Amino acid sequence: MSRHHEWEALRAQHLTDRAERPESSARGVHHLALLSSDVEATIDFYQGILEFPLTELFENRDYEGSTHFFFDIGNGNQLAFFDFPDLDLGPYAEVLGSMHHLAISVTAEQQARLRSRLEDAGVDIVFEHETSIYFNGPDGERLELLADPLGHMYGTDL
Repeated sequence: MSRHHEWEALRAQHLTDRAERPESSARGVHHLALLSSDVEATIDFYQGILEFPLTELFENRDYEGSTHFFFDIGNGNQLAFFDFPDLDLGPYAEVLGSMHHLAISVTAEQQARLRSRLEDAGVDIVFEHETSIYFNGPDGERLELLADPLGHMYGTDL
C-alpha cells in the first residue's frame, strides 16, 4: 500500500521552505545515551574498531555502581553509555519510543576503512543503501555509517 499521498499531505501541512524555516531552538545533540552490558567490550568496539575516542568515564549519578562513559563522535557530539549491573536488562528490542538506529556521518574514505575494520573484527554489514552501511553494535544496537555530510542525505539537503 502506497502512502505517498499521506506524505505529501504531511509535507504540505508541516514542512517549511528552507529559506523561510526558522532556526532551531537547539544547539545540537549533546549526547545520546545507550545501554551497555559490558563496559570493556563497548570501549573495545567504539574506540578500538570505530575509532571514536573515549572522552570520559565516571559513576552514574542516578544509580550507584553504574558506569557512565562517553565517546567523541565528531562535531562536538558525544555518544554515551550506561551499564546497569544487577538489573538483568533484556536484549536490544525495537519498540515504540526506542531507537531504530544511530546514523553517524563519515567521509567515504573513512567509511571504507571502518568497514574493513568491522569486517576484520567479524562484524557483519547487515544492509547497504547508496552511501550507507548498517551493522550492529556489541549489544545489538543498529548503527549506520553514512558517507554524506551533516545536513545532507543521498544528495538531498535536510
